[in-house]
Amino acid sequence: MSAVILSACTRMPKASIVKTDEQIEAILSKLTLQEKAGQLNLIPIEGEPTEAHLKMIREGKVGSVLKVNGVENITKLQKIAVNESSSGIPILFQEDVIHGYKTIAPIPIAEAASWDLVAIRKSAAVAAREAAVSGINLAYAPMVDISRDPRWGRLLEAAGEDPYLGSLVAAARVKGLQESNENGKNILSCVKHFAGYGASLAGRDYNIQDFSERELRETYLPPFQAAIDAGVASLMCAYSAYDGEPLTANQFLMQDVLRDEMGFKGLAMTDWETIKNLVKTGVAENDTIATINAMNAGIDMDMNSEKFVSLLPILVETGKISIEQVDNAVRRVLILKKKAGLLNDPFANLDIEEEKKELLSERNIAETKDIALKSMVLLKNNKHVLPISSNVKNIAVIGPMAKATKDLLGWWHCKGNEKDVVTYFDGISKKFENAKITYAKGCNIDSFKIAGKDLIPNAVKTAQVADVVILVLGEEYWMSGEGGGKASLHLPGAQEALFEAIAKTGKPIITVINAGRPYILTNIDAKSDAVLYAWMPGTTGGTALAEILSGEFNPQGKTPMTFPYHEGQIPIFYNYRRTSHRFVPGLTDNRYSTTYRDVQNEPLYPFGYGLSYTSYDYSDIELNSKEMTENGSITATVKISNTGKVKGTEIVQLYIGDKVCSVTRPEKELKDFMLVEIEPGETKSVSFKITPDKLMFIGKGKEYKKTLEKGEFDLFIGENSNELKQTTFILK
Repeated sequence: MSAVILSACTRMPKASIVKTDEQIEAILSKLTLQEKAGQLNLIPIEGEPTEAHLKMIREGKVGSVLKVNGVENITKLQKIAVNESSSGIPILFQEDVIHGYKTIAPIPIAEAASWDLVAIRKSAAVAAREAAVSGINLAYAPMVDISRDPRWGRLLEAAGEDPYLGSLVAAARVKGLQESNENGKNILSCVKHFAGYGASLAGRDYNIQDFSERELRETYLPPFQAAIDAGVASLMCAYSAYDGEPLTANQFLMQDVLRDEMGFKGLAMTDWETIKNLVKTGVAENDTIATINAMNAGIDMDMNSEKFVSLLPILVETGKISIEQVDNAVRRVLILKKKAGLLNDPFANLDIEEEKKELLSERNIAETKDIALKSMVLLKNNKHVLPISSNVKNIAVIGPMAKATKDLLGWWHCKGNEKDVVTYFDGISKKFENAKITYAKGCNIDSFKIAGKDLIPNAVKTAQVADVVILVLGEEYWMSGEGGGKASLHLPGAQEALFEAIAKTGKPIITVINAGRPYILTNIDAKSDAVLYAWMPGTTGGTALAEILSGEFNPQGKTPMTFPYHEGQIPIFYNYRRTSHRFVPGLTDNRYSTTYRDVQNEPLYPFGYGLSYTSYDYSDIELNSKEMTENGSITATVKISNTGKVKGTEIVQLYIGDKVCSVTRPEKELKDFMLVEIEPGETKSVSFKITPDKLMFIGKGKEYKKTLEKGEFDLFIGENSNELKQTTFILK
């Protein structure tokens, strides 16, 4: 028992908010201790508010609300807060606006597959516009957790395996939510989950997994730093722990790292009931100690546990929490409310007609379709079966995902409605109106059971009379997302049996995958003529797919994660640390290298992989100098030729590897990329500036400082993390 008591008596966070805002200080000075605690209380109201909810609001015990949506509903509660509550302070309305509000964009990992930061920012701006006119002030996005395990269900909210790409996506989404719209149509962003939540043990959500401080700093912190540098307003701590301490009570991460090192000045909130979870995980004996630990860690807002509002007044009165701690937390809440415009006019943007006009507007549909097109990844295209020729007269669309609606939206689809979804079948039917389109479901997906095989014979008959088969497979929306861990990465149900039966017909097969994670596609790749990863593409998914299949849009997406050849390879990612027993196919293909005995070492599709309807030829790399100084730079240039017949956009990728280093380092790391549009027959020069920051790493010692060491570096440029031109240079 002494250990848990001691944990509640550790140092308090610094009272370091500068008191410069007269409006906020005036409000704060008039609040009672109970009203201050109320401002730190975030409660969910799902469905119609109860009398208990309304009573809490009137008593000034609610500062923020989630799960209330729409101008009409929000106006009612806001009027009670402003006109009838003891404090008169407006409510900050929050919501899971993850990848769209009403017009649903592709899931975040799909957006990351576009590598198009402009399109990603625009997509976030669409979500912000729709949420803002519906009364929402703050979105729980972006999630920036790096993950290398496709079994983890929350992977669909992330940007994949790479810290550099993940950091750029994080910044783009923060700016899209907070900066990119007309006045009044931005919302506040909450980056999550700080930090290391993506290191899920065996792909299971909420599990505690230990990892080193070096891994924390190299892999998990960079996207959060990017979000902070982009001006993110708030941050949510993770369910998980770091170095044995849950994040809700982790003073090292929440204070020393987040506040002091990373410079975060915004509001820090818990995730759902994570103060209560301190008791559940056994690091606090009771709710009182859990609340003290959370406040001492610098938590400002309590989501759903109601421990701050119920316990803080007595903890301050008994001297266990200081009034300065509470006041600082309230200041951060009031700063958010001021940024949202609530302190000046809480009803300024609550206009039902504006709401109707904005939701699912033509502009929002168009910009959402744009990111859906750019997110889909062409993984195989044998003998140019895609795009589908206009001479094709009979197309069979087969598979349990072909007419799916909700499954295109993903787990977090906010106010998106399946009735608004363009299905894959409908998109194909409209685009190929001159062809005969036939349909067969092929099999049912009954949870994870092998079910619906009785539908396969009819699907085979449908395929046999077609010129080409579009086989649409994947997972249902609930199979990914929070709590959506999977042990098997084979397609659920009888889908692989369906695929085998269709493959035996000998008809050209275009396999489309609707999913929230990389699946094992080894056999599907071998027997399909084309494979297209659609992810979960959102409201406009069917339209986007049809435009790609027809050739109206040339696919350009690249994988933001490595796709395993076999489940046993997980976790698999491109930037493993250099080993003494390196595997080199054909040279060290023996048991004394870091490889498997039973399956290939290489993935099915590497990180950064994606095909196009055209082809590109890369020249060797030219450096303007083979030597670089610590204060200088060099330029690396390649010439890229479009050797095909159609215009394309190539994502040119730059990787760097440190040949000799004082700590073990990856063979190569992504350090830059560029989207280059090239006409058929055209050659373009693409140049990257190599600066010292691209060569820095976290050095030896407990200080974990960024370090630059002289020596030789490998430089790679190419179309994915495996297919690269290579040269070297020296840092003198």
